[in-house]
Amino acid sequence: MAGMDPSSQDDSALMNSINVTPFVDVVLVLLVIFMITAPMLVKDIIGLQLPKTSTSDGQTTQTLAIAVNKQGNVLLNGQPVDDATLTAEITKAISNDSQTQAVIAADVDVPYGRVMKVIDLMKSAGLQRFAVQIEKQDTATQ
Repeated sequence: MAGMDPSSQDDSALMNSINVTPFVDVVLVLLVIFMITAPMLVKDIIGLQLPKTSTSDGQTTQTLAIAVNKQGNVLLNGQPVDDATLTAEITKAISNDSQTQAVIAADVDVPYGRVMKVIDLMKSAGLQRFAVQIEKQDTATQ
């Protein structure tokens, strides 16, 4: 098989692999552009024209994201915390903003008692405004 020796091939031979690095670079740049422009476009797509005022109260309600995974571990805003730290962080958030609220998301396999323990910790820290996150069941799959 003459001519099959890789050292004897010339530059005119076909490449047998594709360099995907430039493609990945372009895709990442497009992703960043989309992430920056998407929030601005949503307002225009929905057709909202927000009112403009010269004064504002400057307050936004702080929302804490509390999750309980399958192992029963608690995550506060994506960071794992123990029960004492959760209570301390909630107390600190309430001292900064009395209107602080929380959204609790728990895995379906988490024991009911563990979720109730987290809710009890939140209430004992003074947080009264919270919601439990669920997913709507598709009626066609029942």
